[in-house]
Amino acid sequence: MRDNTNMEQLGKLKPVFDRTAAGSLTAGNSTLLTDGAGAVYLGSEQYARENNLPIQAFFADCEAAAIDFVHGAGLLMAPTLAVARLLKRNNLTLQDFDFYEIHEAFAGQVLCTLKAWESDEYCRKELGVDKALGSIDRSKMNVKGGSVALGHPFGATGARVVGTMAKLLNQKGSGRGLISVCTAGGMGVAAIIEK
Repeated sequence: MRDNTNMEQLGKLKPVFDRTAAGSLTAGNSTLLTDGAGAVYLGSEQYARENNLPIQAFFADCEAAAIDFVHGAGLLMAPTLAVARLLKRNNLTLQDFDFYEIHEAFAGQVLCTLKAWESDEYCRKELGVDKALGSIDRSKMNVKGGSVALGHPFGATGARVVGTMAKLLNQKGSGRGLISVCTAGGMGVAAIIEK
């Protein structure tokens, strides 16, 4: 993280993929590919109790989804589908969470996800639900910094977001967190973590 970066410097960065006036992805709003390693110790509640191990949180449920990004909503939109399925299966709304960890390869991806969840048309057409999932309280999203701020260590990002969510819920002492990860081409994973 660079504490000497400011908005003026970020505004001068040139787009890296689409170099036309419409291009918006720059080094300032995209993740750094960083070195990293991560591990999450996942076990049963019984094992933890038998071995006197503290339980930070419970991995309640997860969902994976893939989309045809060539003919569908777009390359980075599969997490919206994974989240919609997960919410339906657990009889929850998008607003039923204390924290949100939304992994973003690009700031634009998470902004598209948030806008899609707020769109009746998108939710009907792409997610097969009657109305928009709605908005989330953005002050509860990526409260320790998302991937644009912290970096994106390939192969360790999942452990980073699950570990961060477990620590947040453990510190709070209770609650529920939603994880949404955009992965590979046209894939998404979502999870519910509880304390």
